[in-house]
Amino acid sequence: MTQPLDPQNRKFATKLIHFGSEIDETTGASSVPIYQASTFHHHDIFNPPTHDYSRSGNPTRQALEDYIALLEGGAKGYAFPSGMSAISTAFLLFSAGDHVIVTEDVYGGTYRFLTTILSRMNIETTFVDMTDLDQVKSALQANTKGIFMETPSNPTLKITDIAAVASWAKEHGLLTMLDNTFMTPYHQRPIELGVDLVLHSATKFLGGHSDVLAGLAVTATEELGRQVKYLQNGMGSVLSTQESWLLMRGMKTLEARMAHSEKSAIQLAKWLEQEPSISKVYYPGLENHPGREIHEKQSAGYGAVVSFDVGSGERAKKVLNKVKYPLVAVSLGAVESILSYPAMMSHASMPREVRLEKGITDGLLRYSVGLEHIEDLIADLANALQED
Repeated sequence: MTQPLDPQNRKFATKLIHFGSEIDETTGASSVPIYQASTFHHHDIFNPPTHDYSRSGNPTRQALEDYIALLEGGAKGYAFPSGMSAISTAFLLFSAGDHVIVTEDVYGGTYRFLTTILSRMNIETTFVDMTDLDQVKSALQANTKGIFMETPSNPTLKITDIAAVASWAKEHGLLTMLDNTFMTPYHQRPIELGVDLVLHSATKFLGGHSDVLAGLAVTATEELGRQVKYLQNGMGSVLSTQESWLLMRGMKTLEARMAHSEKSAIQLAKWLEQEPSISKVYYPGLENHPGREIHEKQSAGYGAVVSFDVGSGERAKKVLNKVKYPLVAVSLGAVESILSYPAMMSHASMPREVRLEKGITDGLLRYSVGLEHIEDLIADLANALQED
């Protein structure tokens, strides 16, 4: 008798469509039902149902949480109302007096949370250049409890050797967390490299359509999952059923979208590299990227985000005002291309002197390549870069 295929052994594209809840068992519906309910009837008070109150668990959200756990190869998944909600909840695994080592050019919202909110709880942070393992090791203190990685980093796309950092962290009993928003599990699965907790702003590539705000977390173990669940339930930080359904719908096309966008992103990066008016291009798929070799070791692709420096803040603003195709907006990872200005958008909360020290200059732009034809995108950008 033929045995059913182990879900973890399916190819990624198959997992995206056949994730365990793709067909409703009761009705045969081809979509997970939206259980728009706040509470659930107890048919037998002595045998409570699986779900009793939607803050603690909802069937629609549960389907999403099982979905992302499958894709990341983790034990448990959790869905939050935003990426920052997932990240801030994860950091509450630490206690007053603890110390955490963090990627230096981390997302601006994460930087703001660590320096202005978590610091008030007496949880200390040291930001280091995680491309250098020695710097990570030198940041270790007696009260260090964890490491937070972002690779590729936002927006300068620096690469951290995930396996090397995770291995060293385990030697010292440190909890490792990684923001996998840029790569998604399609390209990069940190748990397989030794990371304890993976985080996503699912608003970006996982959702993919600029219509849902969501965050996801996946734990490597059941025990860590129970700790995250306790925090999520205690704070009521849960994703609604409508957003859970929208996110699952978007995730089904993740591979097709990412593959197309990455192909275009490589072309855009190579074109920018030859453009004389561009002072620097950041993209791990370029041959001269200092972290390319490590990135290729731990990721199946280069992603769809290209950052580049046009030389000055004045010129950056001119380009932003002249482009026609990409949205000029906060966020990334959508079907439409999005051009962002980190200095005034994603990293506006970072003090200018700190931002410049991390390489986030006034002339830096971040281009999230969508599904438009790349020739149109390049022609549009070329026109915007022309000096008047």
